[in-house]
Amino acid sequence: MAVAIKKETLSFLKDLSKNNSKPWFAENKSRYTLAHENMIAFAEDLKNEMSKYDDIVDQTGKKILFRIYRDIRFSKDKTPYKNGFSGQLRRETAKLRGGYYFFIQPNGQTFIGGGFWKPESKDLTRIRHEIAHDTDAFRSIFADKNLQSRFGELQGEQVKTAPKGYKKDDPAIDLLRFKSYYFGKNYTDAEVLQESFLDSIITDYRSLRPWFNLMSDVLTTDTNGVSLID
Repeated sequence: MAVAIKKETLSFLKDLSKNNSKPWFAENKSRYTLAHENMIAFAEDLKNEMSKYDDIVDQTGKKILFRIYRDIRFSKDKTPYKNGFSGQLRRETAKLRGGYYFFIQPNGQTFIGGGFWKPESKDLTRIRHEIAHDTDAFRSIFADKNLQSRFGELQGEQVKTAPKGYKKDDPAIDLLRFKSYYFGKNYTDAEVLQESFLDSIITDYRSLRPWFNLMSDVLTTDTNGVSLID
């Protein structure tokens, strides 16, 4: 049976969001430990199940999870902790691009998805080049009924008019404007606590594969289609 998110885990996170301070966290360290252990087991199970459908980096659940401690050195928000548990499943080898992300947070803020968040300049240039030259391939992926039913529309920050080197009336301008390319969705607390939650995430993630396959081909080749991976 798949590992489920416990009510106590969400309860701890709800209380943390209301009492986000080091003294409160210290007083409730035992609650954090139990919640953290629940999330480690969940992340481990998620990795094992997803590995049946994709090549996923073999990490422990603890390694999959990001730290709950915030880096506040350059932030105006000085609250020391994140209000949720997050993690990422990375695809194995340089030939497989994209990753599967999850963030467990109460009050309907749980988010899962995957894609390319603020790709580095050379990758963004390569993505836009391919979109402009093979727009139909991208539109076909984004219009896929399975992907649409699980996630809806492509998400990501966009430039206001047109990126440098492209015209405002380019047929693919609606896709070229993006600076990040990802799909995501939220889950309610009731859905998170269901035993079927992990299976639902797996189904969501699997709908991203055709897109990840396309992006892997794009980002591991040059504009002539020559492999960049030895």
